[in-house]
Amino acid sequence: MTSPTSPSPVNRLRPRRTCLAVPGSNPRFLEKAQGLPADQVFLDLEDACAPLAKEGARHSIVEALNSGGWSGKTRVVRVNDWTTQWTYRDVVTVVEGAGDRLDCLMLPKVQDAGQIHALDLLLTQIERTMGLEVGRIGIEAQIENARGLIAVDEIAAASPRMETIVFGPADFMASINMKSLVVGEQPPGYPADAYHYILMRLLMAARAHDLQAIDGPYLQIRNPDGFAEVAGRSAALGFDGKWVLHPGQIEAGNAIFSPSQEDYDHAELILDAYDWYTSAAGGAKGSAMLGEEMIDEASRKMALVISGKGRAAGLRRTSVFEPPAD
Repeated sequence: MTSPTSPSPVNRLRPRRTCLAVPGSNPRFLEKAQGLPADQVFLDLEDACAPLAKEGARHSIVEALNSGGWSGKTRVVRVNDWTTQWTYRDVVTVVEGAGDRLDCLMLPKVQDAGQIHALDLLLTQIERTMGLEVGRIGIEAQIENARGLIAVDEIAAASPRMETIVFGPADFMASINMKSLVVGEQPPGYPADAYHYILMRLLMAARAHDLQAIDGPYLQIRNPDGFAEVAGRSAALGFDGKWVLHPGQIEAGNAIFSPSQEDYDHAELILDAYDWYTSAAGGAKGSAMLGEEMIDEASRKMALVISGKGRAAGLRRTSVFEPPAD
């Protein structure tokens, strides 16, 4: 089955160092989130909303999107998963009411590509009906069980709307019977990193399809050291960001998923140096020395990643490349 939308010129690679979860049923939290320095805010209609509160939460979210100040933030709504009776009404209410103020919908508990196709088709119908740009609203797919992990490649390729693959650790741990009650912590009795395969599997699927990879939440909000350790693990692998559940996790998350000033400066120097050395003025070389370091095309690609993250984080250069004197 092919996707009902065609490729869109929308920039899908938005900053997502920190993705703040906000209950859609709590007007005070919806208002407070607008002033917090998270890159992304997702307004939640799923686990954060009791069944009896979901209908009212839809309308609260529409009002918050239309009247709030969300400048500089990626605006996302997490709807309920397709096995529930709430999903289609979540999508219809939110997109008809505030589709022009919405960047993405997040679909939880994704288990196969067909669930992404279904959301894509519903979005397309609403966009056409409401006169919205078809294909602009993105999709974030949350992987929360073994079936979803096994099908993650097909899920990542299911729609040009796809922007992120998100790890849902709590439901995933339960689905595979992991022996731990602390989300994100290592299960007792296992001497290695129990999450390494899962995280790498998600990361490979995301990168193979030019998507971002986002780590899920760390529930012990009063344990900053634990948060830093878990976030540092996924950041080291190459993840683009992590969910945060409390304002106190935002500053640390932004720092962990941003390059250091030193690394950012070094990356920019590599890009400038490689650009010069491959030019006619620099001798049209395929590789060259930058100080004591040899740089080539592979160096340039690695530097592009770091420089892109640094620019997204608002870093400014503190060094300038100077071509060598003749």
